[in-house]
Amino acid sequence: MLSRLTYPPVSIEDYARLLSPIMLRDLMSAAKEVQHLRFVHLNSTAVGGGVAEILQSLVPMMNSLGVETERIVITPAPEFFQVTKRIHNLLQGAEGALSAEEWNTYYGAIQGVVEAIQTHSLQADVWFLHDPQLLPLAQMLPKSPSETRLWVCHIDLTAPNRHVMGPLLPLTEHYDGLIFSLPSYVPAGIGGNTPVYIAPPAIDPLTVKNTPMGEAEALAIVSSMGIDPNRPLITQVSRFDFWKDPWGVITAFRIAREEIPGLQLALLGLNQATDDPEGQGVLNSVSEWANRDPDIHLYFDPANLTASIDSIVNAFQAASAVLIQKSTREGFGLTVTEGMWKGRAVIGGNVGGICTQIDNGETGYLVDSPEECGERIVSLLKDPTLRARMGAAARERVRRDFLLPRLTLDYLQAARKHTTAQPALNDQGINKIEKPATVS
Repeated sequence: MLSRLTYPPVSIEDYARLLSPIMLRDLMSAAKEVQHLRFVHLNSTAVGGGVAEILQSLVPMMNSLGVETERIVITPAPEFFQVTKRIHNLLQGAEGALSAEEWNTYYGAIQGVVEAIQTHSLQADVWFLHDPQLLPLAQMLPKSPSETRLWVCHIDLTAPNRHVMGPLLPLTEHYDGLIFSLPSYVPAGIGGNTPVYIAPPAIDPLTVKNTPMGEAEALAIVSSMGIDPNRPLITQVSRFDFWKDPWGVITAFRIAREEIPGLQLALLGLNQATDDPEGQGVLNSVSEWANRDPDIHLYFDPANLTASIDSIVNAFQAASAVLIQKSTREGFGLTVTEGMWKGRAVIGGNVGGICTQIDNGETGYLVDSPEECGERIVSLLKDPTLRARMGAAARERVRRDFLLPRLTLDYLQAARKHTTAQPALNDQGINKIEKPATVS
């Protein structure tokens, strides 16, 4: 039921050149205060999706600061992920309700996690339990007085389905603190006496996916995957998921191609999350909508690739004139962050964490429909100066607000408050200190 993941060491010095002196000072100070504690991050998937990507960088960074940190992934039966994918969709506003059998599957799998933790005598001073997959654990796992348990919710809870939110809400009361990506995601009735922290996600600028790639290398990689390097390319990098609206992206592409002959579209979903069982069905539907159009390229199968997935994502983002993330619900959207970091103009759905990153008309465009998206694609492709200006502003925004060291500081500060003095709360129960000062 449990899998331990290990990572090669990193050095905080490698990130220092990207940080302000104040950020570096605060990060080192917070780490020093909790270096006597053991941290464990527990989540449901080893690879694929934003949470897994964050943790594969966050854990080694915390260790680089002298904070003993481990990541453990649960490995339940596939039926559990069928249920938790439904929970995810319902919490983001889908209609419906779970059956009694589905609830039993959910809690039964978590009971298996409890037993595995006890069998392996797994201990931590501070637990970070990520997303609804792990939510019941704090109630079901006996706790020592010295432990701190923090639940991290990475999804958009602005309009949750009451049939699933109602039963899950009381489970949050068993945590010492709750971490959300944005203040607007904190649902009504949550918190009470439990402190709520705000920690927007971030990208690791030193990974293969996010380090600079030259134009020649990028074009060589996309060419090897069927893209014509002599014609304009737009790309959406996302798993094939209902909320990512790949059908709307194709519609927007078709609108734009009427004015931009030769335009190509790539939908890059190679990094499908292992806890998302719906991907194949969405891919089949999108393939039908694409209707064998030779200029629409769908990438799903990671087998037989000529480069790593991260290198391919980097190449497509670097080779594209415009990047798209036309989500209809989005917890944050790290693919937006990645594209902005590469100095690309990004068009995003006017939802969730995308709105936090993109200042409409300044660091990218926010859109509410495929038609609007198509119009923005055309305007950007016809104006290279506008693309360059937006891309430069976007990269600076990410450097200032959405890089990994800032997120690490957010987590350390949340943990520190439960191992020293309790934080002061505002009227909404949100910790006043822990909102990142650099995030507007």
